[in-house]
Amino acid sequence: MSRKFFSACLALCISVIAHSQDSSKPSGPTITGSVDAYYRYNFSNPTPVPGSVITNVNNFTSFTNSQKSYELGMASIKADHSFGKASATIDLGFGKRAEEFAYGDLSNSTLFAIKQAYVSYAVNDKLKLTMGKWATHIGYELVDAYLNRNYSMSYMFSYGPFAHTGVKADISLGGKSSLMVGVANPTDIVSTTTSRKFGIAQFATASSNSKFKAYLNYQGSYGGSFNLTHFDLVLTQAVTDKFSLGYNGTVQSVKPNIGEGDSWWGSALYVNVDPTSTFGLTLRGEYFDNKKAIVLAPSTSIFALTLSPNIKLGNLTIIPELRYESAKAAIYTKSKGGTSKNTSSAILAAVYHF
Repeated sequence: MSRKFFSACLALCISVIAHSQDSSKPSGPTITGSVDAYYRYNFSNPTPVPGSVITNVNNFTSFTNSQKSYELGMASIKADHSFGKASATIDLGFGKRAEEFAYGDLSNSTLFAIKQAYVSYAVNDKLKLTMGKWATHIGYELVDAYLNRNYSMSYMFSYGPFAHTGVKADISLGGKSSLMVGVANPTDIVSTTTSRKFGIAQFATASSNSKFKAYLNYQGSYGGSFNLTHFDLVLTQAVTDKFSLGYNGTVQSVKPNIGEGDSWWGSALYVNVDPTSTFGLTLRGEYFDNKKAIVLAPSTSIFALTLSPNIKLGNLTIIPELRYESAKAAIYTKSKGGTSKNTSSAILAAVYHF
């Protein structure tokens, strides 16, 4: 009897140990992805004239630099995995959108395809450390098309940072507030030989019901050939289940080692309406000021108005978009030559994610 009891206990112990070992094994990674394509037509219809080649298609923002052409935006595949307190993310992108996103590393045959690649460790429930490359915290818009309601990008996104490579700490401050601080390579550069580094930070908070959210973002670098200070504010407000607002304001100041410094700045309002679960509408109004020619955008001020219906068919979103721009200077090319202070474009985009 005692032998049978001992054998039963031993079998039970072995079963418990085996179950514990199996439950401690890491599960497989979570795989997600997306693909987007579009057709763009600029109504000014800039075309080459005899004896010259016109390359300006009246687009000075990221990812939609084409005219009368069907284009692949980006094909992405992302894997997230965690085990215990450690986690890792690999996010790869291919296509023109990915190439523009990684302009700082296009000379490297592998780095340009890595949108994000980082490892994290949760020291405790209030502190997480991350090292690698991740998408920027600055701005309202994101590099993946399916995460934006407008298909074309704002000027602030296009001339702000895309990504950071370095180390950061995410700190919970209790309640709805958190703080991120970190040190990174120069903006949008994965591999560098320079010792120059950028400080980055974000303070985030929200109302008790999370309908209002605020993010104060920062990057800066000082000493050497120039000083750079960049502050950015993002606000979101869910007014009702079918109506929400977003705001993005940004200013970047650059001061060279010799000479006077100057700034560029921008401000945008996003009005989002979702009358049904299958149809939404976003109107973005943006003012961008680069009159001091701080970044490689037209050295003028620009007002851009973008209307983007979102037709949602499951994981597929169709975006027939209209965009109007007006600049203080005549920067837009007209049909068969000449310039104008305003222009309009239409985009038909298809975005799928899984």
